[in-house]
Amino acid sequence: MFDYKAAFQSAVEQVKGEGRYRVFADLKRVRGQFPHAVRRREDGSEQDVIVWCSNDYLGMGQHPDVLKAMQDAIDDSGAGAGGTRNISGTTRSAVDLEAELASWHQKEAALLMTSGYVANEATLTTLQRILPGLIIFSDSLNHASMIAGIRNGGCERHVFLHNDLTHLESLLAAAPADAPKLIAFESVYSMDGDIADLAGTIALARKYGAMTYLDEVHAVGLYGPTGAGVAERDGVLDGIDIIECTLGKAIGVMGGYIAGDAVVVDAVRSWASGFIFTTSLPPALTAGALASVRHLKAHPELRVAHQERAQTLKDRFAAAGIPVMASESHIVPVHVGNPVHCKMISDMLLEDHGVYVQPINYPTVPKGTERLRFTPSPNHTDAMMDDLVRAMDALWTHCNVARMPVAA
Repeated sequence: MFDYKAAFQSAVEQVKGEGRYRVFADLKRVRGQFPHAVRRREDGSEQDVIVWCSNDYLGMGQHPDVLKAMQDAIDDSGAGAGGTRNISGTTRSAVDLEAELASWHQKEAALLMTSGYVANEATLTTLQRILPGLIIFSDSLNHASMIAGIRNGGCERHVFLHNDLTHLESLLAAAPADAPKLIAFESVYSMDGDIADLAGTIALARKYGAMTYLDEVHAVGLYGPTGAGVAERDGVLDGIDIIECTLGKAIGVMGGYIAGDAVVVDAVRSWASGFIFTTSLPPALTAGALASVRHLKAHPELRVAHQERAQTLKDRFAAAGIPVMASESHIVPVHVGNPVHCKMISDMLLEDHGVYVQPINYPTVPKGTERLRFTPSPNHTDAMMDDLVRAMDALWTHCNVARMPVAA
């Protein structure tokens, strides 16, 4: 008989042999004290740590307004949503949240889903059912959820070099003029921290009759006058046909959504299996997200502080000769270049210095570009940065990892 268990064990050992086996840290976030957390070691002892890699970029998962809204929703409506929206109906806060999100992105409608991954996968798959003969043009560094959605739909697809509009135009020009087309790309690419040329991409879409599909999961809440994302910052919201975002990063809770013209959103709502057959978000999450969005819209100073903290950390790493990678966003990646060294440094930072930052290895990033990815928030103080830079400086010497020249 086939040895099923051995096959699974072999798959795990392969990952371990490549130095990219991942071990989850047992962390307890402490209410009101972000980025502080308590780690439980394997022996049961506890350790105070500073979290440096959370995607809760602004600490909104700890904000009093968000917590109160979630607690009130549980008191008013209970824990669960009761099933899919088609069967169990829609909670009031979900309706209000969709209206708020649509307004935020200056679109006619929005549709909630259970995660950003589901929103991408379900929408991109469904668009191919609705638009026969669709050709999709996808950035080479698009998220796995976008890639899955594009592949699952089975349409003709072309991958253009990352942020390379010349390559994109050559692919668009070679496609049949009368075929439906979609350009799928992100605003902020979370591993390198670079930002797409939205205006340039929109111009190509208009020239060649393509729709635009923009993933703003690492930008929503963080860019633009009200935090609606890079498209708002750049003044090009009207050039984006479908915006996809998450509620699980800067908004601080969980879930995903799309926003666009009412007929587009209605068609996805009516056709997408990933929406139709999935239990909807519970009222506590939709109420918490609504409170978070309303707070973010009214407090641009959070975004100013967030950008300052990111730039300060980049400058401090560079001054210490730590190989911080070029980034025009709030992402602060530090190059290591070896999966074993990357995990070793991460482990030593946690165990010896109380610094929690996860190693980013293949397949999340290409082999040879392994890195540590820091995401400082407005809550990370100068003292925390001093401790972090000292620890990194010591480990770079201890582990004999390549440095960068220190600026004069």
